[in-house]
Amino acid sequence: MTNRPALPPEIARRRTFAIISHPDAGKTTLTEKFLLYGGAIQMAGQVRAKGEARRTRSDFMQMEKDRGISVSASAMSFDFETYRFNLVDTPGHSDFSEDTYRTLTAVDAAVMVIDGAKGVESQTQKLFEVCRLRDLPILTFCNKMDRESRDTFDIIDEIQENLAIDVTPASWPIGVGREFIGCYDILRDKLELMDRADRNKVAESIQISGLDDPKLAEHVPAHLLEKFLEEIEMAKELLPTLDHEALLNGSMTPIWFGSAMNSFGVKELMDGLATYGPEPQVQSAQPRNIAPEEKNVAGFVFKVQANMDPKHRDRVAFLRLASGHFQRGMKLTHVRTKKQMAISNPVLFLAADRELAEEAWAGDIIGIPNHGQLRIGDTLTEGEALRVSGIPSFAPELLQTCRAGDPMKAKHLEKALMQFAEEGAAKVFKPTFGSGFIVGVVGALQFEVLASRIEMEYGLPVRFEASQFTSARWVAGEQAAVDKFIAANKQHIATDNDGDTVYLTRLQWDIDRVGRDYPDVTLTATKEMMV
Repeated sequence: MTNRPALPPEIARRRTFAIISHPDAGKTTLTEKFLLYGGAIQMAGQVRAKGEARRTRSDFMQMEKDRGISVSASAMSFDFETYRFNLVDTPGHSDFSEDTYRTLTAVDAAVMVIDGAKGVESQTQKLFEVCRLRDLPILTFCNKMDRESRDTFDIIDEIQENLAIDVTPASWPIGVGREFIGCYDILRDKLELMDRADRNKVAESIQISGLDDPKLAEHVPAHLLEKFLEEIEMAKELLPTLDHEALLNGSMTPIWFGSAMNSFGVKELMDGLATYGPEPQVQSAQPRNIAPEEKNVAGFVFKVQANMDPKHRDRVAFLRLASGHFQRGMKLTHVRTKKQMAISNPVLFLAADRELAEEAWAGDIIGIPNHGQLRIGDTLTEGEALRVSGIPSFAPELLQTCRAGDPMKAKHLEKALMQFAEEGAAKVFKPTFGSGFIVGVVGALQFEVLASRIEMEYGLPVRFEASQFTSARWVAGEQAAVDKFIAANKQHIATDNDGDTVYLTRLQWDIDRVGRDYPDVTLTATKEMMV
């Protein structure tokens, strides 16, 4: 739609984006630096902090602090110059990919972080595919240039080949590893020099007029300058220039080089995001799409986090506003139950810190504390029955039986598991035969996270045991055919936490057999998160 009206200035200044990468490429460190430049924190934390060094703000669970990885997606809102940034930090670890996939439905752009020495890694590739499905605009940051890294052209080639996307350099590194002194900002013709002494200091920036400016020779050693001028000539010949239209439709990515640890190159990336990043976009929904400039408020829940505050068994639903101007105290209709909800204490996040949100606009992410009414995929509107579509739920790849250490506590365990199922942290299946619950997850590490959270948040020691089943499929079809199928396969049937019928399988043969013997029944590996 090219003839859409201009967005109201409050909405147009919002940039909602996620940071994606392979584990250890430096995503959480980059997030910290974003907060530092946005003035949201005074001193950036480190993922593995020693002694007095501050911990990072976006990793707030005990397990994240112990292991130095991000387990749960967290949202942060802060101002940068005249813009409002809504940043969602996603877990890079493949065992938590489902949380990340869902998060990508709630943002308008993604910042892809690549390690200068390792290039494109497996998880980066997977997450990139999800962005591709949604045509998300992508901005790339090549991190760790102050360590020994690969040749700049190699990195760009690898991105172009592996991800099939055009790459245009927004900045160019001068020197590598120990000799790395800074970057030349191609978009704004500046020389940015890195200060290695103070990690929390913003880089020094020198305005130059073109590449033949004598000022370059004053700041760059001769041998580096010669190599840099050679490379930049080649780059201008071989690589495309920035095309804003191509960036917005997801077919081109600009790349910045830097070192997040040394606060270098981050400000240029943020400027690029502000200048070239997309405004809040139209949200796909049924029976019609939702445009951000609409007067009426609409939003959808893309994540639920239980027990963010262990003292109060609260659940916070992360709501992405798709349209309108929300004000605290508004009554919104919960489309699934058709009930009205007064949103009296919505919160804005800065990771685990939160403050009351008096107002919010399309593009913002707010938290709504509730006691289980809101689930992933729910839509809230000012009365119109709209349902946001496209939020996936995947069949788990690992299944285990879960039992409470104390048999008398089975009821408590049921409650704890249901909460985690609503949060999307795991799938919980109740078999028609036998006792106990079968818990399904995408990656093995999630079992450890679940066990430690159930023990910490509910005081329940649990044990996970091997299950005879290896995967689960949702059952769909005509009611009569489904009933007949259920009656004949009782020992394989379970229900999930939404009450939908699930067929538990041991081998691929089970799935093939159903296809052969019950042509009227379909088994699916994903279901849309809406009722």
